[in-house]
Amino acid sequence: MNDKTHFGYQTVEKEKKRELVGAVFDSVAERYDVMNDLMSMGIHRLWKRYTINQTGVRYGQKVLDLAGGTGDLAAKLSQRVGDEGTVVLADINGSMVSVGRDRLTDEGLVQNVRYTLADAEQLPFVENSFDCITMAFGLRNVTDKQRALESMFASIRPGGRLLVLEFSKPILPMLSKVYDAYSFSALPALGQLIAGDADSYRYLAESIRQHPDQETLMGMMQQAGFERCDYHNMTGGIVALHKGFKF
Repeated sequence: MNDKTHFGYQTVEKEKKRELVGAVFDSVAERYDVMNDLMSMGIHRLWKRYTINQTGVRYGQKVLDLAGGTGDLAAKLSQRVGDEGTVVLADINGSMVSVGRDRLTDEGLVQNVRYTLADAEQLPFVENSFDCITMAFGLRNVTDKQRALESMFASIRPGGRLLVLEFSKPILPMLSKVYDAYSFSALPALGQLIAGDADSYRYLAESIRQHPDQETLMGMMQQAGFERCDYHNMTGGIVALHKGFKF
């Protein structure tokens, strides 16, 4: 049995990875939103808007925003499900949940949003609980991604869907070269300047390179049981939105 995994470009014990990833997000939680705007030049908002529009979420439904962090998606989903619906913002990191709760409370979104600590690999929900699960920029940090996808499948109701928004593999060779240069030079420098933490953003760049490409991730979703799986590349494949249904 292989008890090793990747933490960026390092090889570590699987049990150690959770601790290391936790330390990254403890470090960046307070400056997470500012850094997202700077790193993507604001484009992450368009990626997330497209994702929300693809959820098909309706009034009265129950949605899980997994690895929900500071609540970008949860805030928009809350408006879609309305007073009769529920959005559960779940994250494995307590610092991120705290920032998300404070942010959404300040925005007045307290009636239909719930918060919980949850490990994507073993979600603490009864089977068939949610009409939709969203996961934005979180799957690459999970140690056992296949197990996490299977746990998500179990938690979705028949007829529901999963949407995974994640960094992926650029489809244009020239874009890939520019993206690599930016990722390994500019991102750590920005992290040091804004968040006082270059190492966490160096890990970000490395974790993206270790994440499965578009076709591989789609195959993993199918293996977990999802049907009608597909993906949509954005910004030349720097980001991809994967979608699958449970029937």
